[in-house]
Amino acid sequence: MANHQKDFLFVLIKSLSKSEKRQFKIFASRLETSSNTKFIELFNILDKSEVYDEKIILKSGIIKKVQLSNLKSYLYKQILVSIRLNIPSQNIRYQLREQIDFATILYNKGLYKQSLKILDKTKQLAIENDEKYMAFEIVEFEKLIESQYITRSIQGRADELVIQAKELNYQNTISSKLSNLSLQLYGIMLKTGYVKSDEEYRYIDDYFKKHTQKLDENKFGFREKYWFYNANLWRSFLVQDFLASYKYAYKWVTLFYDNPNMIALNPVFFLKGNHYFLESLYMLKYVTKFKKYLALLEETINDDKFPVNDNIASLAFLYLYNNKLNYHILEGTFSEAEYLIPEVLEKLKLHSEHLDEHHEMVFYYKIACIYFGTEKYVESIYYLEKIINNKNLTMREDLMCFSRLLYLIVHYEMGKDFNLEAQLKSTYKFLIKMNDLNEVQKEIIRFLRNLNSLYPSDIKKEFIKMRERFIELEKNTYEKRAFLYLDIISWLESKIENRKISDIIKEKAKLSNR
Repeated sequence: MANHQKDFLFVLIKSLSKSEKRQFKIFASRLETSSNTKFIELFNILDKSEVYDEKIILKSGIIKKVQLSNLKSYLYKQILVSIRLNIPSQNIRYQLREQIDFATILYNKGLYKQSLKILDKTKQLAIENDEKYMAFEIVEFEKLIESQYITRSIQGRADELVIQAKELNYQNTISSKLSNLSLQLYGIMLKTGYVKSDEEYRYIDDYFKKHTQKLDENKFGFREKYWFYNANLWRSFLVQDFLASYKYAYKWVTLFYDNPNMIALNPVFFLKGNHYFLESLYMLKYVTKFKKYLALLEETINDDKFPVNDNIASLAFLYLYNNKLNYHILEGTFSEAEYLIPEVLEKLKLHSEHLDEHHEMVFYYKIACIYFGTEKYVESIYYLEKIINNKNLTMREDLMCFSRLLYLIVHYEMGKDFNLEAQLKSTYKFLIKMNDLNEVQKEIIRFLRNLNSLYPSDIKKEFIKMRERFIELEKNTYEKRAFLYLDIISWLESKIENRKISDIIKEKAKLSNR
């Protein structure tokens, strides 16, 4: 789905908005001389091209091949400079960096008091906005000036700076340790997946406690709290503790809503926190809270104060629409969700440059589930085949696995028994190659394989028996995640009671009205 062009310059130009292209051309016209018009011509050629093709550039005659690399590097740099000059003034990080640059200029000119005045104001602004890394950088700069004994500052100034430096360094160290821990836990999940035994659970628990036992949450500022909640969330995801996931995702989201200025400053963290929170609510089937916080997320994203750029727009679409589909799957309101499908497909095209294939396939799986719930089996198969035929999903074996299992169930529903045996064999071969084949997956295969050999009068008994088996499996901490991908129990109940699966799920949603 994402642009796989390897030429960074071409990808950068294609990412520019119309206003950014216009700004660049105005900026470039100021630089234009007889010696550098070539980089503007190169920009125009690449802007008009659908794909990067070096032959088209060389055929234009603007430059020789040996000079192309240097010209592309120069153009790349000038585009970034142009964007940098037009960044909105409300971006606090750029304001801080700009003021530090101004202070550096004044320092180099020997205007020390003016430099210190700017640094002091900028430091306070950095601390107010929890930009402690920059605040520490400023304090170190202030110490540099003061240590030269050139400003005759008031008495006690040296002690004040030393105390500030120690405090900021401590807070930054805590943030760094927690962010490292969060990244390490995420790396473990990518490498080994979710824990599958008590032994693996104890390893993760001991590993986490070793890195956090001496920390005091009461002493944390905003950023330290954020990373602390983040690390706890990854730990709870790894050990499949859904209640802990809910607890820390809720703390993460509440931290932002209690500090609304931080939403605009850290929109990506805000969006991710909401996504994990909604995912936790989905796992726990807290329908009412899910609906409430999904609406609050959409309201915040649509607020004029919420920052807008390509990256944020793509993430907002990804998290908002994933959870809109999840809400309807959770409630069993499959037919009410169909209006979302054209919107999702259109937005996938719009954001194709910023989303990878994995995210695209996740959307296809949810769409397939929606169509399965409305008994539109042909449409469901269409989107499942898009996933099954994809050869690049090595990082999402779970998605591929449950796509194949749902594919089998859809074929059974359609009465395509003649094709079911071949599909069973194909799916089983795929599953045994997986690193983390679980009991739920094994049981589904056994169950579907046995259906072909049963007399019609015995099928209902088999459905009832398997329902009881899956209910027991759902109680197992290390198996329950599988039921979030595929609600096999509700499907079995729909067959036992001869009712629509959507009606079964709707009733369950009303009972878990939290």
